[in-house]
Amino acid sequence: MTVLERPAWVARRLAHEQRVDGWVGPHLSRRKAGRRHPVEDFLFTYYSHRPAQLRRWHPGAGVFLADATVDELGRDYVARPAGVTVDTDGVRERRADSIAWIRTLLTRTAARPAQLGCFGMHEWAMVYRQTQQEVRHDAWPLRLSPAETATVVEERGVRCSHFDAFRFFTAPARPLNVLTPTRELQHELEQPGCLHANMDLYKWAYKLSPLVPSELVADCFALAHDIRTLDMRASPYDLAELGYPPVRIETAAGRAEYAAAQRAFADRAAPLRARLVAAI
Repeated sequence: MTVLERPAWVARRLAHEQRVDGWVGPHLSRRKAGRRHPVEDFLFTYYSHRPAQLRRWHPGAGVFLADATVDELGRDYVARPAGVTVDTDGVRERRADSIAWIRTLLTRTAARPAQLGCFGMHEWAMVYRQTQQEVRHDAWPLRLSPAETATVVEERGVRCSHFDAFRFFTAPARPLNVLTPTRELQHELEQPGCLHANMDLYKWAYKLSPLVPSELVADCFALAHDIRTLDMRASPYDLAELGYPPVRIETAAGRAEYAAAQRAFADRAAPLRARLVAAI
């Protein structure tokens, strides 16, 4: 049992809020102004965790906050003699199936070797055989013409194991993938070299809230943020104007650069995945 005196837990809460404000503040400003950013806004629009939820601090299960009230922390908390704490039994009972599903995914993913040969072709498959007007980020030009983009996809092939990336492929791109990922096969296919599997650690972390400390959720967000940057730098979009020089995966040098960065992200994701499993 860990007991935090009020000055200690208030300081942790403030530090978390200040850290998250560095991400949330610019996003909210852009949203208010009606401006969209294809890199920086992604984690707030693709994932269901709202900015206010990310900003809210939780100490995690088994931590008692002295001189706190349940009203300060929320409905998932209970008062005990040592202090206010997460209602661990209540939360686990409500989310038992989800917690078990997440644990299975995390442990099976961690047990597999990292595969580093996809070279980010999933983003190219999402614009395959589309015009500039049809692509998702139509405000930003493609680096190559639609025909040249299609040639890269056809010559390189697509080796995507992640269902939530595959489901955004254009219809003509799906038969080009060496796998057919489904939600039902997610436990069998995800592997620790996949950018999207590592980005999704943020999703699994916030879905485990308030059982896991918010500092862990923020660590996973930081990883996802940096992965998204590589994801879009290696995409067919030209985002140089926004300060994102391309990783030209259509070249041998670009593929080597991508694989090295992918390996670094896999190494960075491994301890976060282990911390989530340990928390469960």
